[in-house]
Amino acid sequence: MTKLSVNINKIATLRNARGGNRPDVVQAALDCERFGAQGITVHPRPDERHIRYQDVLDLKPVVTTEFNIEGNPTPDFLELVKKVKPEQVTLVPDAPDAITSNAGWDTIKHQAYLKEIISDLKAIGTRVSIFVDPVVEMVEGAAQTGTDRIELYTEAYAKNFLQDPAKAIAPYAAAAQRAVALGLGINAGHDLDLDNLKYLKQNIPGLLEVSIGHALICDALYLGLENTVQLYLRQLQ
Repeated sequence: MTKLSVNINKIATLRNARGGNRPDVVQAALDCERFGAQGITVHPRPDERHIRYQDVLDLKPVVTTEFNIEGNPTPDFLELVKKVKPEQVTLVPDAPDAITSNAGWDTIKHQAYLKEIISDLKAIGTRVSIFVDPVVEMVEGAAQTGTDRIELYTEAYAKNFLQDPAKAIAPYAAAAQRAVALGLGINAGHDLDLDNLKYLKQNIPGLLEVSIGHALICDALYLGLENTVQLYLRQLQ
């Protein structure tokens, strides 16, 4: 079964809008686990506009499922990761002012850079995944970096899914097939929701994990968090 990792950034966004500690980010993570999520994802950014570095430190001792930290490998980010030693680090080429992730790595242009960082992270016992677009050449470049997994950036799939699901999934299926052949694990994330998740799962060979935050938290406003986590899990069965 493909694992569901719940990205709790939006919980932190709501908390930060008012100050204080409501909603409680740590409690939300524990509740997601209690409701069945197999992982917790956070994406701390330099401006700490949602998840704060302190949140990451607070979460580490209490998260009992897989803890996945996403982010651009700046010196501060790498220092945090080495302190926390999560089960997985997902490297994302975010610009500091990016609203959200909007592109995968150019694994050919940045191959030497990624190799060095990935080697450093694997030395502390952390599994590494890198964010890539559904392009076979980028997958092949990723394999040369030493990464354990790739995370397919699924915005284009989600955007085009309702118009033509088969066309939307085609580049992802091709990229996934190449990744499997090269021995890479496959994760996926960005704009996945209750409408498009099951089809993705059915058509991506070897899909190990999906990271979902924005849509899941939006659904939880209407459906309740426990029910929503269960609904997403059901799409992955």
